[in-house]
This record gives sequence, C-alpha cells and structure tokens, in this order.
Amino acid sequence: MTTVPDVSAASITPVVVRLKLSLLRNGLRQSGGRRAAYIVSVVVALLVAALQLLGLIALRGNAHAAAVSLPLVAVLALGWAVMPLFFPSGDETLDPTRLVMLPLRPQPLVRALLVASLVGVGPLFTLCLLTGSVISVAHGATAWVTAVVGVVLALLVCVALARAVAAANIRLLSSRKGRDLAVLSGLVVAVGAQLVNFGAQRLGSSGGLSALDPAADVLRWVPPASAIGAVDSASEGSYGSAVVQLALCGAVLAGLLALWSRHLTRLMTSPDGSTLQAAEPAARERGSSGLARLLPAGRTGTVMERSLRYVWRDPKTKAAWVTSLAIGLIVPVFNALQGTGSAYFACFAAGMLGIQMYNQFGQDTSAFWIVAMTISSTRDAYVELRGRALALLLITLPYATLVSVLTTALLGAWRQLPEVLGLSFALLGAMLATGAWSSARFPYSIPQEGYKNVAPGQAGLAWIAIFGGMVSAALLSAPVIALTIWLNVSADGDRWSWLLLPLGALYGALITLLGLRLAAPRTARRLPEILAAVSKG
Repeated sequence: MTTVPDVSAASITPVVVRLKLSLLRNGLRQSGGRRAAYIVSVVVALLVAALQLLGLIALRGNAHAAAVSLPLVAVLALGWAVMPLFFPSGDETLDPTRLVMLPLRPQPLVRALLVASLVGVGPLFTLCLLTGSVISVAHGATAWVTAVVGVVLALLVCVALARAVAAANIRLLSSRKGRDLAVLSGLVVAVGAQLVNFGAQRLGSSGGLSALDPAADVLRWVPPASAIGAVDSASEGSYGSAVVQLALCGAVLAGLLALWSRHLTRLMTSPDGSTLQAAEPAARERGSSGLARLLPAGRTGTVMERSLRYVWRDPKTKAAWVTSLAIGLIVPVFNALQGTGSAYFACFAAGMLGIQMYNQFGQDTSAFWIVAMTISSTRDAYVELRGRALALLLITLPYATLVSVLTTALLGAWRQLPEVLGLSFALLGAMLATGAWSSARFPYSIPQEGYKNVAPGQAGLAWIAIFGGMVSAALLSAPVIALTIWLNVSADGDRWSWLLLPLGALYGALITLLGLRLAAPRTARRLPEILAAVSKG
C-alpha cells in the first residue's frame, strides 16, 4: 500500500512564492501596453500610499489621530473583503481550483498561499497605511512594541480575509454570473464616490475630526482596526485593553485561516458541476415562467419578456441598468439628506432610466438579425418598439414614483409631489420617444467583451444618439416645464398645481406614442443598415 508523502509548508512556500512571481512576470511579457499600464498603476498606488503615509504622520500628536486611523483601517479591510468579488481575475493565484490535482494538504497550502499573498502592490499599499496609522497614535516604548505586532496582525487579517472570501466564492467567480460582478465594479466606484463625498460634507459641517470619535470608539474593538486600537491603548497606559484588542485580532486571524482551510478542503475533495451529470436532461420541457404569464399575449409580451431577460442576464445591459438605478436614487436622496436639494431633483431618476431607451437594437448585438427577420412591415416595427418601451416602463414608472415620494418626504415638500411626478412622467415620455427614433437613426454596436460600451469607430454615433436625444427630450418636455414655472409664479398657482400630475402623465403617453409611430417606418426601412451597425463589434 502506497501513501502520499506529507508535503511540509517549508517545502512548498518558496515554490508558491516563485509561482506568484512567475505569473506576474509572464503576464507583463505579453505586451508593452500591459507593462505600461502595470507600471503606471504601481506608480499611482505608491504615490497615493506615500501621500497617505505623510498625512497620517502629520496627525501625530493630534488629539483625534485615532479617530482618523481606526476608520481608515476598517475601510481598508472592507476593500480587501470585496476586492476578490469585483476583480476575480486580478490575481490568478486567487483560484485554488488550479491546484486540486496536486498532492497538497490544506494546512501547508494555506500557509504557503498566505505568504505568497504578501507579494504585490496591494499588500505594500496596505503596509504603508498601517505603518502611518500606528505612527500617528504610538507614544512610548510599549506602544512601539505593540505597533510592530499590530501591523503584522492587521496585514495578515486583511490578506486572509481576501483569500477566505475568494475561496468561499470561487465557484461563483469562475462562472459567467460571477464575472458579471466585475462589470458592476464601476457601480461600486460611483456609489462609493457619492458616499465619500457625502461623508466629507457631513464631516465638514459637524465641527471637524471630533465627529469621528464615536465611530472610532466602536472600531477600536473591531479587527483589524483593533490592532491599531491596541497601539492607542498602550500609548495611554491601558495595557489590559491593548492585550485584549491584540487577542481579538489574533482570534479573527485564526478564524479566517480555519475558514479558508475548510473551503480549500471542500474545493479539493468535492466534485463540481463539470464532473457530475445533470440531474435532469438538458432538453427538459420548461413551462412558462411566472413573468410570461403576467405579460400581454402575442408579440408585445414576447418582446417585453426578451427585453427584461436581457436586463437580468446580459452583463452589459445589467450593468447599465443597475448603475442608472443607483445614481438615479443617490443624487436626489443625498442632496435631500444634506438639506441642499430640491424636490425637482427626483426627475433625475426618470432621466437616468430614460437613457436605456437609446440604442435599443445595439443592445441585441449580432443577435438582432433574428429580430430583423421577424420585421417585414411598419406594423411589425411599431409592435417591436412598443414592446421594448413597455418593458422599460414596467421598471421605470414605479421606480420614478418611489424616488419622487422619497425625495419629497425627506424635504417635507409634499405640495410639490404632483409637480415632480408630472415632470418625471413627461420627461420619461419624451426620452422614450426620442430614444425610439434615435435607435433607428443612430444605432451602434456594444462590444460584449471588455469594458467598452461602444465599438471602435462608432463613438461619434453614440454621442449624437445619447446627447442629441437628451437635448431633444428636454425640448419636447418644455411645455410641461413652462406650465410648472407659470403655476409656481402665479398668485393662485397652488390651487391648480395638482393638475400637473395628470397633465404630465397624459403628455408623456401621447409623446411616447407619437415617437414610436414616427420611428417605426424608419426602423422598417433601415433594417439592413441597423443590422450592419449593431453587428460591427
């Protein structure tokens, strides 16, 4: 009977580290552009780290230094936790399934991968911020000794957290749905930027760094920020608190390593979908979904269901919709929370979603030829466009209503709710009308791979279609806007302002129907040109 030799961590750790360096080196050899991009990213990351380090050192001696350092480390750890979800291809060694055929035990592999994870720009950036954080709060010999231990623990917790999250979700991240998360990373950046802006404004209006003290009092007991809290406690002579805070960080590190090891064992011993036969034949008959039963019969319902499935399944379409939904809510609500907004900012939600009507055929890419084969008359084109518009309205109408109600509630401007809703519905109708016409007149292709939303050579078409359409929509909405202004400046306008809701809704419906009627003949005539344009990418 033969046994598999036990491979120690000491023997595989150098191998895994060399593997990490080889993957990095070979990746940079692929092209000069990739090398240039990597060098630029490294320089920018190190420059930001150096500036952060100098800023934290400048806080040394400030009474609120810990109030800055502790939240900073907590946000840094949060970044390590979500990084594998949005950038699964950023580090090829994040995928342990590549090693399942090797005779490796989980414990030595965990230690080897942990050491290899310390190689890279991310750990160096984190080390700079952690070093600056402890410098800002450390005072006395005991605090400096605690700082050395605290920096090591905090760094290991961040790295182990990223690895544990990646191992727990590796089946998802290696699938098509998991790769959709990378497409949505732009949404995280956009939302994060708004949150940072909101936090900075709140901080500036609340009297400075002292506003962070309550958050810091909580975070000093939350690993890995508790490691920095231990340094602060040691500086103040609270050695018992410092020991407990370091122990908390060490316990979390041990727990993360155990969780990581457990997931590695499961990945290396459990079969996945590629090794198991499907539970049922692939050709199994599927009944109509609940969504299909709720939609109208005939071509209209079919078009609506197809459009809604694109929103749910296609990565690029999903990213555009989720981004519009988030930004359309963030802008009016955050301005209302700051007390600087207006109830009319709620119209931003309808505008953001109305953009989704532009380039309807480009969203289909080369699959549009199947749709084109079913359009043989102006009537077919009209029903196709109408179905797409109704699918958009199915999401946009309740969403715009919700944002309008929420914004007016936060501002206490309930009197303006009918005006806001009327304007939103009129603007939405105008954008549906111009979007339908623009989709037929200025179609362009959306590449399925990468992060580009326009095929090379078609950027001009995209600018004309979107911004030209938005200007036209604003002009078409002018009658409702003018009526709103007139009622607000009129002496007895408050008595009649409620009429803007039905008038705006009626105007939006009529302008949408008119736009669809005008776009249908052009769509039917230009099918070959549309098909060639959307298939270019």
